[in-house]
Parts: sequence; C-alpha cells; structure tokens
Amino acid sequence: MPSPKDVYIAVIGAGGVGKCFLAQLEVLSARLSKTSSTKLSLIYVSRSKTVLYSPQYTALPFTDLTTKLADSKQELLSLPKIVDYLAAAPSKVILVDNTSSQDVADTYPAVLKKGISIVTPNKKAFSGSYQLWEEIFAAARESGAKVYHESSVGAGLPVISTLKELVDTGDEVTKIEGVFSGTMSFLFNSFAPTEGKGGKWSEEVKNAKDLGYTEPDPRDDLNGLDVARKLTILARLSGLSVESPTSFPVQSLIPKELESVGSGEEFMQRLPEFDSQMEETKTAAEKEGKVVRFVGSIDIAKKEVKVGLEKFDPSHPIAALKGSDNIISFYTKRYVSPLIIQGAGAGGDLTAMGVTGDLIKILERLS
Repeated sequence: MPSPKDVYIAVIGAGGVGKCFLAQLEVLSARLSKTSSTKLSLIYVSRSKTVLYSPQYTALPFTDLTTKLADSKQELLSLPKIVDYLAAAPSKVILVDNTSSQDVADTYPAVLKKGISIVTPNKKAFSGSYQLWEEIFAAARESGAKVYHESSVGAGLPVISTLKELVDTGDEVTKIEGVFSGTMSFLFNSFAPTEGKGGKWSEEVKNAKDLGYTEPDPRDDLNGLDVARKLTILARLSGLSVESPTSFPVQSLIPKELESVGSGEEFMQRLPEFDSQMEETKTAAEKEGKVVRFVGSIDIAKKEVKVGLEKFDPSHPIAALKGSDNIISFYTKRYVSPLIIQGAGAGGDLTAMGVTGDLIKILERLS
C-alpha cells in the first residue's frame, strides 16, 4: 500500500465563512481518509484575536475546535512568522484565507513564492492594485503553487471557473452582465417587483438589514464597491488591465447628504428623508413598462466596465430574479445567446462550499 500523502492545512479566519468551512473540512478529511491516500492535517487556525496551531505540525483535532480556539492562550503570530512557520512544514501546505483583509492579501506573493498554495474568497487580493494581481500570479507560476478564488465572485456559483474555461479553450468573451450582489438583488426585487408596487426604499433597506442581507452598515453595500470588486476580478480574467474598482464608473445609492454621517445607525435614521429620490427612479422605469435593477457589466470590445442602475423589461432574466439570487450572463463568440449562471450568491455555507471545492481542486493537482 502506498504511504499517505500528507497535506497540511492552515486557516486564517474562523468566524462566519471560516466556521462553515471548518465544518466542511472535517467532512472532507474523514471522506479522504477512507477513499484516498491523501491525509489532511489541520495545523493552524486563527481568528482576529486568538490562534491555535501545532508547532510540531501534528494535526489539530476537530472536536471542540471552536471552543479550543476561543480559549487558546497561544501567542498570535505576525503574518511573516505565519509564512515562515508554514514554509517549514515537512510536506505540502495549503493556506485558506477566509478573511477580507487587505493585509493578508498583500502577503499572497510571499506565500506563493514559498510553494504554499492558496484558497480564498478574499476579493481584495484580486481586485486591489493591478500590480498585486500580477505579483500573485507571477509568484504562483514561479513556484508551481496554486491559487484559487472561486468564492471571490458569486459564493459557491461556478462563475470564475466557467469564465476561465471559456477563455482557456479559446472562446472570445464579448460581454459579461448581471446582478452580482445578493443584497442588491433582494433589495430591488422587494422595492421594484415585477408584480405589485413594493415598499418605500428606506423600509426595504431596513428590512434587508434586519434579515441579515446587508452589512452591519448598509452603506458598505449601497456604495456599489462590493459589486465593483467582483467586476474588476472578472474583467481582469477576461483580459482587461483594470487598475482598481474605482477606475471605472460606479453608481453609489448613498444620498450625497448621508455619505459622511458618523454611523450606520444615523444613516438608517435619516434615509427616509431621501425616499423620493429612489421613488422617482422607480416611477420613471414604470412609465416605460420596466423595472430598475442594480447591475454590473463588462464590454470587453469597448474595454468598458460599469456598475449602477439599469432598466429592464419584466420578462428579462435579470428582472425576473427572486429573493437574493445572483445572475451572471456571458456573451461570447460561441454563446451568442448568453450562457447564464443563476442561483444564490451569498451565505456562509455556500461561500464555504466554493472554498472547499477549490481546496479539492488543489488536492487533485498536487503531485
């Protein structure tokens, strides 16, 4: 019998998505122990203020892992020390970054140069400066380490893998269009439904916040930057050298008068004062027999990327979305009628599924 193939797993970020990922990792580890020669060993896991790791690279048990992490008194390691610790491991290492930290993202080139593969939903690594984008993939090519980030767009939906396959097989992508935010999808499906009137804008934002669809401060959704980050990633994968998420038009739905208010609570208190602005937008669309939606689009031929409000016929697939679903349409030389990916694009379990799926891809490719 061949000896087990040891692969060490390090996880940064064990809240929200990270907690869901660790549950899926436990299931995957148990399955692999029965069906393959691969042995997964979790050797490092951290949250913002606590860390649990094995200096001797022995596997941390999954039993009561969350409690043990919360109670751990081990000293936090700096990012350079984490890289050194992982680089000294006696076998292959995969780093799973479940954070949205720019600081962690900035270390990716150093991690990859050490031959450590990366799996992450962290959008900032791939939508930050174009220089960081180039350094990440140059480091991966140089060392042979892998870097996968399916969940940086569309949670568990196969958006990035589909786009990469289109490009890698020689198709010519001409346009990408869609609803890329579960929050914005939910808001506009409620505010401007294809049937019925919908509620006032501020009431729908409050409802979405109460249901957990928005960030704690809804301005982090309404400013459009989350969608812009996803568009930046897809544009770059399509061959456009987009410098940053602020280098193309992004429409913010935050009233100018509320951009500088001190807190999310104050923003929510004052938002009803500006309901008439969004009501006018909705009414203008209704007069044309249309509904308004918050979309992102990439025109590859024209090298144009934009994020903002657009009007659609009620029968259009974008208008007909339900709940918090995402929809991404790829127009290509092969797919004149678009290739459409649709489904839930947010949620801890779904995002973690994309992360776990990427982990499996790397395991399949490690020699």
